[in-house]
Amino acid sequence: MTRLVTAAAVVVGYVAALLTIFAGIDLREAVEFDDAPAHLAAFRQALDRADDSQVSEEYLWFADRAPSRSSSRASISLATGAAHDGEFDLATRFVGDVEANIEEDRSVLHAEAAASWGRAVPWLVVGAILAAIAVVLRRRQRRANAEVVALVSHYVPPRPAWRRPVFMVVTGIGYTLLVVGFLAVVAATRANELPWAARGVILIIGVIALPIAYYVLRYSRPRSAKGAAETLRDDSRKPVLYLRGFGDDPDSAVVDELPGALSAGLLSVHTREEQLIGALGAFGPVIAVGRPGEQLPHLGAARFYLPGDDWQPGVLKLMELSQLIVLRLGEGDGLWWEVDQARATQPPGKLVLLMPGGRPDLAERLDEHLPTPAKVAVTDDRWTTAVIVFDRDWTPRVQPVGPFPGERNRYGAPAFYVARAMQKALREIGSRRRAMGYRINSRMLVTYGKVLLLVPALFLVAGVLRLIFLW
Repeated sequence: MTRLVTAAAVVVGYVAALLTIFAGIDLREAVEFDDAPAHLAAFRQALDRADDSQVSEEYLWFADRAPSRSSSRASISLATGAAHDGEFDLATRFVGDVEANIEEDRSVLHAEAAASWGRAVPWLVVGAILAAIAVVLRRRQRRANAEVVALVSHYVPPRPAWRRPVFMVVTGIGYTLLVVGFLAVVAATRANELPWAARGVILIIGVIALPIAYYVLRYSRPRSAKGAAETLRDDSRKPVLYLRGFGDDPDSAVVDELPGALSAGLLSVHTREEQLIGALGAFGPVIAVGRPGEQLPHLGAARFYLPGDDWQPGVLKLMELSQLIVLRLGEGDGLWWEVDQARATQPPGKLVLLMPGGRPDLAERLDEHLPTPAKVAVTDDRWTTAVIVFDRDWTPRVQPVGPFPGERNRYGAPAFYVARAMQKALREIGSRRRAMGYRINSRMLVTYGKVLLLVPALFLVAGVLRLIFLW
């Protein structure tokens, strides 16, 4: 509801802003044309002096400011033409009764300004109401996760207030270059009706834009990522706690290729973990413990940082406050301590285990920590080979990851199949979430949507600048 009301407030506010700008421009034109009598007097004086340059200057003033179908502008135009021909007496006769036309034009301009404000005010009122409702809902939303926000805030390192906004702008520039480069490459390779020279120029633009976009995004995205506290404040749902060994981060940071002619490096820069977190967003905001001492967070789950010598109490408290615990199995005694604590202190339906491929030793070790062995068959080197969930009596249910028999399309990002297997496994124990597999691209779609929003945003900025400079 908060997101829906906020989106409605943004759309209505955008329309209200545009209408207000147009109304301001109309008001500016009406107010400025109130000086028409003085300029008419100056025009007549120029005719009396036979000053052709002054006549042209006053004509331009009327041409810029009079209404499009203005009788006064027509008369001034005829008089200016006669003056250019040296017939100043004829020009004077053309403007003999222009005062009445000017008053008519002033009335028209003020009526148009009033009508413009009449259209803008209702949108402004509705936008203000929706904005107020959105603010109230967001405050309530922040209170919903106040306890976990307070806990996590102790473990989020401080950073300058300017850093994230600045790098968000840089990230937006990077995504814009990515979209422009991709479209340029597609246009150059498929627009057969274009001349070869034009296609070559477009191709060069794309080839230059894509690597620049890649390096800009690689630098800016970690610096513009939300911290755990910010992520939790923006979502009223209980969080999802994502646990894994820090040694898993390099594999989770891989950007997988997508099927098709172009790789994900050209279409997306989103990692496996980002895609998995997109799927888990069906439940709530996803947070994770960051590697101690890392300069920048890995992209994906929002990071917080526990003290190296006293991290267990923080993890236990977050397990209690979370609605779901997703734990990727791996090396390290700390990780297996988390498995034991989750099994000992949390309800069975709250724990989801991800089994990496190519590690039968982890499957054997898992069976040692469970009352009923899961007996996961690890037969390949997939990033994740199985999803394990638990019934009410802690009986494990194993869901293999991968294409199902009879599928036509057996190609896709690994995170898609992990998310789909997770959805099926959770459904078997009564936790239903739809379209988790397709949610892996949610961040990419949101990002490209924001890039597309730059067009109306730039249009709005242009309107504001026009209003400022013409007032």
